[in-house]
Amino acid sequence: MSSDKRHYAARAALRGMTAIALMALPATAMAGIVVASSGPSAKSYPPGTKLPDDGEITLKASDSVTILDKRGTRVLRGAGTFPVGSTAGPSRTTTFVALTTQRSASRVRTGAVRGSGPDGKPLRPNLWYVDVTSPGPVCVVDPAEVRAWRPSNEGDESYSVKPAGGGSATTLAFQTGSMVAPWEVAMPVTDGAAYVISRRGQSDVEVTFELLPQLDYAPEDLAEALLAKGCESQVSLLASSLVLPTD
Repeated sequence: MSSDKRHYAARAALRGMTAIALMALPATAMAGIVVASSGPSAKSYPPGTKLPDDGEITLKASDSVTILDKRGTRVLRGAGTFPVGSTAGPSRTTTFVALTTQRSASRVRTGAVRGSGPDGKPLRPNLWYVDVTSPGPVCVVDPAEVRAWRPSNEGDESYSVKPAGGGSATTLAFQTGSMVAPWEVAMPVTDGAAYVISRRGQSDVEVTFELLPQLDYAPEDLAEALLAKGCESQVSLLASSLVLPTD
């Protein structure tokens, strides 16, 4: 066997051993992450706080802490002491996969209306869609596959997009029955690139793109990465889409 073949075989064996080791880790190695909190204990559990699955959280009256882990989202409300981990019952794994799958332009044309989020708008069916009505940072994993999304599928609508620093404007065209449109903007999407989205009769919306590495994220790890980049609207979408049924 050549040295190159031996090298590749050794690497393949190492990957296999690593996968087996990860599968053997106990459930307590996993951790949930706080994605929202309010009430008297909010300072103790700010968004981004990691909590061990085998731990407990003690809340006061009027407290609310939203925890996202490998199974989905749970909202804990005080007063009381609660286990952090959700070890039984259904999970939102299928929903998470659908929500985070990067969809090519050839397979995205309409987009479906889903349940409402905390802001009253329909939930986006994909985490990487750019909401043309919501300003702020937008995290993406593939700059070549950016898609625009509107919270309605009624009527033809056009939005103007131009670089925040000045430059030529491009039109985003939504067709009747569609909530999704290609992001066909002349300037490429790069890390930190800012754009102003305009439509007559509405306030301008400025979005700034933040690039994430293309990794095989677990839900809690993705939430942590989004929080680190300031992509709070996507954290909210992730949490709302993965809510587990209450006991």
